[in-house]
Amino acid sequence: MSASSSPRPSYAAVLRVPHARRTFLAALVGRLCYGVVSVAVMLSVTRATGSYAVAGTVMALFGATGVFLMPYRAALVDRYGPRRALTPMALLYAGLLCVLAAATWRPGTPAPALGVIAAVTGACAPPLGPTMRAVWAELVVERGMLQRAYGLDGVAEELLFVTGPLVVGVVVGFASPAAGVLLSAVLMAVGTLAFVTSPAVGGARPADAGSRPKSPSAKESSPLSGRALLQPVVVATGVGLSLSVVELLVVAFAEQRHLGADSAAWVLAALSAGSAVGGLLNGAVDWRTPARVRLPRLAAGLGLTLAAAGLAPGLWTLAAAVACAGVFVAPALTTAYLLADETAAPGARTRAGAWINTGVNAGSSGGAMAAGLLVGRLPLGACFVVAGVAVLAPTVLTLLQPTSSPPAPGRTRRQSAVNRR
Repeated sequence: MSASSSPRPSYAAVLRVPHARRTFLAALVGRLCYGVVSVAVMLSVTRATGSYAVAGTVMALFGATGVFLMPYRAALVDRYGPRRALTPMALLYAGLLCVLAAATWRPGTPAPALGVIAAVTGACAPPLGPTMRAVWAELVVERGMLQRAYGLDGVAEELLFVTGPLVVGVVVGFASPAAGVLLSAVLMAVGTLAFVTSPAVGGARPADAGSRPKSPSAKESSPLSGRALLQPVVVATGVGLSLSVVELLVVAFAEQRHLGADSAAWVLAALSAGSAVGGLLNGAVDWRTPARVRLPRLAAGLGLTLAAAGLAPGLWTLAAAVACAGVFVAPALTTAYLLADETAAPGARTRAGAWINTGVNAGSSGGAMAAGLLVGRLPLGACFVVAGVAVLAPTVLTLLQPTSSPPAPGRTRRQSAVNRR
C-alpha cells in the first residue's frame, strides 16, 4: 500500500463541515443504545427467569431478527428517507424495549413470551450506523475526506461498544438490570429524534425513480450489485467471525493459566485500543491504492497476526499480539464500508452499508458457536490459527472473483476518477 504526501484535512475539519457535529453526536447517542442493550437484556432475562439457557435463547432471537432483517429496514430508509422511516422505527423499538423491561422487572413472565417480545423488538432496530454513513457520504463529497469521516465513525462506534457494558455495570449497581433496558429505550428515542431533525438528515432525500433499476435484467442500473458487494461483505463476515472466536479464546487462555477474569478483560481492551489506533491512522493516510486492493491486504494482516497470537507464552505477550491484530480491524471495516459506498447508487447507500453490518454481526454469531466447539478439542495455539484462517479463507475466495465493475449509477465522473487513485 502506498500513500501520498499531499496534505489532508484533519478530523477536526470533518467535524467542522456544516451540521456534521450535531448530526454525528445525535447518531452516537442513539447508537449507544446498541452498546448498552445486549448486556442489559441478557442480565435482566437471566435475573427474571433464573436460567442462562432461557437468557441465551432470548438473546439469540433478539440478535437474529436484528441482524438478518437489517438490510430490509435499511431499504426502507433508502426508499422513504431517514425522517419518514427512522422515526416510527425508533419509537416502536424504544416502546418494545419498555415492554421487555416491564416483562423482566420481576420474575413470572413465561419464557416463550419473553422470546416473542425479544424477537419482535430486534426486528424493529433502526439502522442508525448505516444511515449515518450514508449521511456522511452526502455531507462530504471529496473521497479522501469521506475516508476520514468513516474512520472517525468506526472508532467512535468501537468506543461505544466498550462504554456500553460499563454503563450497564453502573446501572445494575443501584437498580434492576431492567433499568438498563429502559435506558437503552431512552437513548434510542432521544438520539434518533435529534438525528432525524438535523438539517443534514433533512437534506438526505429518498431514492427517486432514477436510482432504481428499470428492469430486473438491467444489471448496470441496479442500485446494488451483488458481485461488487461480495468482497466487502464476505471479508466483513470473516472479521466478525474471527473476533468472536478470539474473545472466547482469550478467556480460555486466562483460565488455563489460573488468571482472573479481569486479565481477559485487559487483553480484550488491548484489542479495542489497537482497533481505535488503527482506525485513526488509516483515516490519516491519503491512500493511492484502491479500496478493493487494500481490503484483502488488511484482512490478510489481521489473519496473520491472529494466527501468530497463538504463539504468545504469557498474558502480556498475548495482549501485545492481540493489540497488533486490532490495528487491522477498524481499517478493514472502514475500507469495507467505503467499498460498499463506491458500488452503490446514492439511493441504496444505507442498504449497502447495512449489508456490511449484517456480515460482521452474522460472522460474530457464527464465531461464538464455532469457538465453543473448538475450545477443548484443539490446543489454544491451533485455535488462534483457525481464527486467522477465518479471515484469510474468505479473503482468498473473493480474490478469485472478477473485481471490475462499472461505477454505480449516480456517481460522477470526478468521483470515479478519485476512486481509482
